[in-house]
Formats: sequence, C-alpha cells, structure tokens
Amino acid sequence: MTGGAEHPMTLVHVLASLGAGGQERVALHLADAAIRAGHRVLVVSLSAPAPGDLSGEFRKAGAELHHLPKRAGGLDPGLPLRLGRLFFQHRVELVHTHNPLPLVYAPVPARACGARVVHTKHGANPSGAANLTLRRATTTLVDFFVAVSRTTAAQALRRRECAASQLEVIANGVPLDRFMPDPGGRAAARAAYGIPGDAFVIGAVGRVDDNKNHAYLVRAALPLLGPRVHLLVVGDGEALPRLRAACAGPAADFIHLPGFTTDVPRALAAMDVFAMSSRSEGLPLVIPEAMACALPVVSTAVGGIPDVIVDGETGLLVPAGEDEAALRAALASLCSAPDRARAMGQRARQEALASYGLQPMLDAYGALYRRARRRSC
Repeated sequence: MTGGAEHPMTLVHVLASLGAGGQERVALHLADAAIRAGHRVLVVSLSAPAPGDLSGEFRKAGAELHHLPKRAGGLDPGLPLRLGRLFFQHRVELVHTHNPLPLVYAPVPARACGARVVHTKHGANPSGAANLTLRRATTTLVDFFVAVSRTTAAQALRRRECAASQLEVIANGVPLDRFMPDPGGRAAARAAYGIPGDAFVIGAVGRVDDNKNHAYLVRAALPLLGPRVHLLVVGDGEALPRLRAACAGPAADFIHLPGFTTDVPRALAAMDVFAMSSRSEGLPLVIPEAMACALPVVSTAVGGIPDVIVDGETGLLVPAGEDEAALRAALASLCSAPDRARAMGQRARQEALASYGLQPMLDAYGALYRRARRRSC
C-alpha cells in the first residue's frame, strides 16, 4: 500500500473475530500498511475479546479496536445500527469486510454513511440457502469482491456470490523476511518441543478445529511414527482436547501438541515437511510461510492450495476428503527420501519468493482502495 496515495482517509476492517488465523493476519498487514501510509484505521470485531487473539498486534500497529459482539443465535437486527453509529461517528470512508459474517452486517450501514465497501472472500464459506441469499443481497452494495485465489474466485462465481464485474483476485502475501530456512534455530526449536535432533518431523501449524481436521492427519501418520519420525502439531482451538485424546496410545511419545504459539517461524524451523489436512481452505498464509522456510507441503487438494502447490515439484497433493492411505503414502514417500524432501523444499522456497511476498498484496489492495474511493468523487 505504497505510492500514489490520495489524501488520508479513515478506513475500517470488519472481522468476525480477532483470532490468530489467516484472514485476521491479512487484515493486520493491511492495517499496518495503511497506518504507515498516513491513514487512520479502525478494526471492528463482531466477537468479544479472547485470550491469544491479535488484539495486541493490532494495537501495536496503531489501529483503533472496537468490539461489537453479535448477539448469540440467529440474526442480530441491532448490529447494523451499532455499526452504522460507529461508522458515522468516525466518518469512515471505506469499509473492508472479511468473510461471511461481516458481509451480512456491514455493507448496509457502510453505504448509508457514504462509505465505499471492499470485501474479501478468504475461503469456501459454506452456508445454508438463507445465509447465501442474504449475502448475495448485501454483495450488491459492495464495490469490489476479492477472492484470494483463482479457485476461490471460481467458487464465488459458481455460487453466484458476486457479479463478475465486481470480482478481483489478490493472492495472500506474507512477510517473507520473517520466513526462511533457519538451520541455527532448528536444534533449539526441537529441543523446546522435546523432539530428537535427528528425527524426521512432519509438522502442522494453525487453528485446531474441525475444518483443519488434524485428527485425520494423526490417523494417516500414526503407522509412520516412531523414534525416527515424529509429528508436531502447533496451535490451539476448540478441537485440541479431542485431538489430545486421539493421540493417546503407544505412539504418544512421538506426537507433540505444544498448543498456541506466536512464533510461527520457530515452529516451522523444527519441521522437515509441512502437512495440511483441511476439509476446505482459501489460500492459507501458512502455506507460503512454510514454503519460504524451504519445506515441501503435503496437503489435501482443497480451495486455492492446488493453485500454490505444484504436485510433485514443490509438494504433494492428495484428494479432498479423508483418504488416509493416500495421505499416508504421500508422507511416507518423503519420510523415506529426505533428499527428495529437501529438493522439493528448495523449489517451494523459490516459488514463495517469486509469488507470495507481502508487498505485491499490499500494493494490489492499495490500488483497489483508490479505485473504490474514486467512485464517491
């Protein structure tokens, strides 16, 4: 979000929560860049504050935080009024919504206050017919509808979530200067997690929930685990207690579940291969982060991931769903051939550096914001 900036504006990011997920980190990067460019940034969460969320990071960047929790259960007819008062009080000029819940509630009050609206679709966003109908209606008030991958864009058009004239594709970017191979940090990270220095480590980082489906990863990896092969799953979430229970048994000594971390680069430094077993995705930030750390990626072929991973070159893709044999075979092929895994990882790093840096994403959104603002002139 550099160069060509117009006069400073007040913009607001509206998110369902400030949890430490990919869409929240994208909003954080955009907020930080806008503040550095001289704009005023508000961040609105439609959930109450929670331990371990990104509130502190947003404040550190200079954003003004507001929590307007949605009423539990069903629609909250008072939420658009609360959002409208906030937008009017702060003279908001541009509202950026992220994923379905903000799209339902924020565009009407935004346009009522004269603000332009940009929306980002970060994933598949499955929903019932009533919710989809409501989102289609509010999307008519959106200036630009951003998808984070070509696959995500195709999903949006197929489900008639937006008009083709509204649609833009902007790939998620990451601060690649923080993500790189770290041979020096590898031993320290493994020691901290209780992993032998000479083990081959299959790893995952992210929210532990039903969509990420780490239990599937555990079941697939279990026959491979032993003194020479360990599994590391770093993250927290509502499914973590169930995951811990599923990991009990003879292989428990070879499975590591340290919980939440703010130091993703250190977690990635401990790994030899990054695994993702999600049921659905958009373009998860952790994929290019892992690639930038020279890790090959083994993943279910969901969402925008096949747009990022070149099967057989920078990683291995397995069918969507829960094909344990296919996931196990992909992992085993790299565990048994560490030289092949390292070569894939080097190609993955080259691809990440070429295509998924932070600045191209910031520049693309900055240009989109300027186009949206010109519509009100």
